[in-house]
Amino acid sequence: MDYILKPVEALRSPEKPPLGEVLDELARILREWRVKAIREANGIAARDDAARLEALRLLGARLAPIALGGGEAWADVDELDPYWDLTPRPGRVYHGALDLLTGEWPTPLVRLRSLSRGGVRVWAKLEAFNPFSWSVKDRVGWALAAGYIEEEGRPPRLVYEATSTNTGMALAGMAAIYGFKLRAYIPASIQRASDTLLAAMGAEVVRLPYSLTVESLDLVRREAERDGAVNLDQFNNDRNLMVHIRYTAREIDYQARTAGLRLRGIIGGIGTSGHMSAIGFYHKHRSRGETRIYCVQPAPGEKIPGIRRVETGMKWIGLAKPDRIVDVTKSEAVEAVLSVARREGLLVGLSSGAATAGFLKLLEEGLLEDGDYIIVYPDNGLKYVEQIKAHLEGGGGGGLHHQG
Repeated sequence: MDYILKPVEALRSPEKPPLGEVLDELARILREWRVKAIREANGIAARDDAARLEALRLLGARLAPIALGGGEAWADVDELDPYWDLTPRPGRVYHGALDLLTGEWPTPLVRLRSLSRGGVRVWAKLEAFNPFSWSVKDRVGWALAAGYIEEEGRPPRLVYEATSTNTGMALAGMAAIYGFKLRAYIPASIQRASDTLLAAMGAEVVRLPYSLTVESLDLVRREAERDGAVNLDQFNNDRNLMVHIRYTAREIDYQARTAGLRLRGIIGGIGTSGHMSAIGFYHKHRSRGETRIYCVQPAPGEKIPGIRRVETGMKWIGLAKPDRIVDVTKSEAVEAVLSVARREGLLVGLSSGAATAGFLKLLEEGLLEDGDYIIVYPDNGLKYVEQIKAHLEGGGGGGLHHQG
């Protein structure tokens, strides 16, 4: 063997390589599931190998192959312990809220028998098990805050962020832990419960006269500059994408391998596009194109909290290379929420309902081969009781009945 293994954390790059170069290296590693040994001296990677080292770091590998002598050597990725941190803490005992967050990953993957038909088996990735926002956005809030602290050497004093609720709650959790103040800017179109949830977690809440969170980005940046605040900007900060490659996408890979799944497709809604872009990038390369990626967006003229249409602008969606983008109405999303709740006992959020409705459309069109499909459920339904109540009172899903 012409290489030895060293901990990735014991190595560093001579300079930070561009993210594009790191992603190119990672794509090659995922496709081939092997990696060329890295040349290093005194723990510093050779300049030409820096992107490869950072790709292994982004992949989550614990070990890196280090070349011996002047020859070329290759290591199988499985030798590098790529899933080392995806096992539960002993006894599920945690030494703080951050340890609870990362220690509970991977989030559960649960078979949905009510959606499975014939040879098509359906699984839900339940992101509501994250503790701060009960959503996938805990990953983003943690990555944005921890990334800033890593780069600056200290926590921010004040953070301004545009959010439709979940990232705001996640950042409010980070604010409590790291000791900064948060001002959350939320659009007028979302549920009134968001004001209470964010305020309860210590955030200052500002409602803006917009229907989409993304419409407020320029205003939030200007106000942050004016007040000397930090705008972490979940819509454009590459740490949004990177945390989902490092964890969410890799978890699905690990869980599918552990359960022996024949993974045919992954379905999810798109908002910032962070999690579906990362999942699409990872699994398209890992499966060499065999795993299909289906993204769900609101139908024209529809508003569904947490997701939006591609033409509103998404930084990373091109990395996902979706095989199909499915339009779903808000009514279809709520009906799917009710169906999952009544047939599985799981009350999921509206973007989860939209992803489910999108899956059912693909199934009805006969586009899904036999095998296993994962639907990403970003959060639970508790934040959306206002929309669910309005749908029920309007006669949808059996309706609500009042006496007296």
